[in-house]
Amino acid sequence: MLARAGFDRLSPNGCEDGPSRAINLPPMDSLIAASARALAAGDPLGALKRVALREDPSALALRGIAMAQLGEYPRARELLRNAARAFGPREAVARARCVVAEAEVALALRDLAGSPRPLAAAAATLASHADHANALQARLIMARRLLLLGRLDEAAQALAPLEGRAVPPALAAVAGLVSAELSLRALRTALARTALERAFQAAEHARVPALLAEVAQARNALERPAARRLGPGVEQLLRLDEVAALFASEALVVDACRRGLRAGPPGAAPGRAARA
Repeated sequence: MLARAGFDRLSPNGCEDGPSRAINLPPMDSLIAASARALAAGDPLGALKRVALREDPSALALRGIAMAQLGEYPRARELLRNAARAFGPREAVARARCVVAEAEVALALRDLAGSPRPLAAAAATLASHADHANALQARLIMARRLLLLGRLDEAAQALAPLEGRAVPPALAAVAGLVSAELSLRALRTALARTALERAFQAAEHARVPALLAEVAQARNALERPAARRLGPGVEQLLRLDEVAALFASEALVVDACRRGLRAGPPGAAPGRAARA
């Protein structure tokens, strides 16, 4: 659900709208600034046209983010790692941004085996240097990683500090998507719809096509069949909100997804079951 969000917001020279604002770029690096602006506008090909032949650290990082936007994740990871190594010892913030971008790539690849410590350290570095947007991005990636690992309570705890904070629209959209996913896992469909509405409004404000598409996909998932209800001679497809209503009823529910059994109170009519 969240695999492609984020690459259009994060760059080694800043983030979201106006990614070159964090560093005063000399005139010779106007191509770097233009490439970063192209990425912020969701134009990875335009970004690559400006830096494709350059091997300096900033260009490598921008090329890596552009390849991630294009879905070329293994090459993106390679470029981002090369960029992080190429940045000097005094460029801790730039290295931290590369770590965050690489963590985004790992999520897209569903590579969850790595240690979360580098990302946590990068978040702390960014926060200590007042790069709050990229620090928030790192914390959102942590929450999304925990969500994919099924550690829902920890994911909710990681997301909690972001709730109610004033954050850039693109990050607010991602936070809304994570909140919606947590609610869906708990079958709290009303809360999920509210979170998706927040995500939609933020994505529209951010004008990021990939985020708008992701929110639309999540909304559509709420309307698709998610389970089957089995009864005497009857088989009925159920949406998630209908599954939630069934779980709240006096039905005997065989939850094949969670490999569990949900039994209604004594006296419930026998023979009613649903398989999710």
